[in-house]
Amino acid sequence: MYLSVLIKRCSTFFLAGALATAAWSQDANLYGKSDAAARAGGKLTIGSLTEPPALDPYHQAADARIRVTVLAYQGLFYESAAGEAIPLLAESYTQSSDGLSYTFNLRRGVKFHTGQSMTSADVKYSYDYIRDPKNGSPGAGDFSTIESISAPDDFTVIFKLSRRNGLLPITLTHRYGGVIPKDYFAVADARTKLNQVSVGTGPFKLKQFRQNSVLVFEKFQDYWQKGLPLIDEVTFAFMPNSATMVVAAGNGRIDMGIFTRPQDAEQFSKTSGIKLVRTPAMNQKSIDLGSEHPILKDERVRQAIALAIDKQEVMKASIAGYGQVLGTMVAGMQEKWGLPLDQVPNQKVDLVRSRKLLADAGYPNGFEIDLTTIITYDWMDAAAVTISEQLKRVGIRVNIKKVELGVWVRNFQSKQMGFTFNDWPSSPDPSLLYYRHFRADPLGADFRNWKNTEASNLLDRGREESDYAVRKRIYNDFQKLLGQSVPTIMLFSADLLTVERDRVRNHQQHPTGWYFGLVKTWVAN
Repeated sequence: MYLSVLIKRCSTFFLAGALATAAWSQDANLYGKSDAAARAGGKLTIGSLTEPPALDPYHQAADARIRVTVLAYQGLFYESAAGEAIPLLAESYTQSSDGLSYTFNLRRGVKFHTGQSMTSADVKYSYDYIRDPKNGSPGAGDFSTIESISAPDDFTVIFKLSRRNGLLPITLTHRYGGVIPKDYFAVADARTKLNQVSVGTGPFKLKQFRQNSVLVFEKFQDYWQKGLPLIDEVTFAFMPNSATMVVAAGNGRIDMGIFTRPQDAEQFSKTSGIKLVRTPAMNQKSIDLGSEHPILKDERVRQAIALAIDKQEVMKASIAGYGQVLGTMVAGMQEKWGLPLDQVPNQKVDLVRSRKLLADAGYPNGFEIDLTTIITYDWMDAAAVTISEQLKRVGIRVNIKKVELGVWVRNFQSKQMGFTFNDWPSSPDPSLLYYRHFRADPLGADFRNWKNTEASNLLDRGREESDYAVRKRIYNDFQKLLGQSVPTIMLFSADLLTVERDRVRNHQQHPTGWYFGLVKTWVAN
């Protein structure tokens, strides 16, 4: 969320040509609303169909990792459910009148899970590390406008920018990185150790991670927000499939779980002692078409595939309609930022045009291609079968290839996407949705090897501009280009379906699907 929106959430004043935020009185809004009836103590077990390949917040890109590590690692800001950037490890900040400098005043009394106190040196190290492309963080591109970071004293950090970036506060939230002790990665085995111990400042710290079994977080006793978290221990029990999780929820083995198939969650809607919570989400289920693929590098082929897919039918088969069909914008942002679907190119099924495009591209009889799905992402199974049948109508023969999440992430990071499903949430601003994924490198990651100069120019302008009306026009143009060239096909946003036993109180599901809400959740025994 850009700065003009942030201003509405706090008192502001002007100082020597700089826009300054007063000390924020929003600590009560961090991690959701508090419950006056809450009691501390107890344990919670959550069923999970996805397991993080690793717990490294700097180098591991999987959403399954982000969901859980937000409990242990914190950035300078917290991303609220409404998409506002609320100071977290920063207490307040000022922005220079030219927009090229941010000064952050840090909280005092913050400790790492290692026991040491946090200072500006740790903050500088953390963000210098993540923004350095040589360190291999998938989030490096998010910080490409930062020219330098300085720490004039123990509780002040100054970010100097090479170009305006009003989105910096919400970029300094939780998705990648987080503040860790200075020089942490200087030790050779530092990355692998993050599966054994956490080194963040978050409300929970890592207790145990047994792959293919459980992930356990325990309350961090020295956490800086007094009285939080409320739960002593959170266990994520990894389930091999939806059927297993249904049994576990029914017999009380788990207290809570996010279900990906509505037919599984629906059976609990009238079960005594269990409630079903439906939450609109900021996610997208999509198909990526990597231009490194010898067939998909031809834009006409990508267009032909888009014209052969009926998104409504895919959503119905995958999640029984519990979501919203997309054009080129996630559901939660469509009203404010989305181009109307009737203005997005290549959205309506047109098999005649699809076949002609294939013939023009040299494939009059179609072709054979692998479609990659991720094991444990249940929605992909039904979607793959449905899309395979749809593409068969224009001569495209699909081989469904299932891979482990870790394998998929390696392909993603090495920009070998091919023809694959994807599943990822977004923060509620189009720059954060698009920039890292579709801006050409080195400023963006361009995971699909699109290398579209016009798109990159639009994304640069959108990030620098602060006027909503101007940004809206820029992103409308970008969405037309995205729909026309088809480096990805956004299929649908799926609602989050959470099953909770009655003992789970005040759990507030974050629209990203990340487990922020557990910090203020409590259990009634």
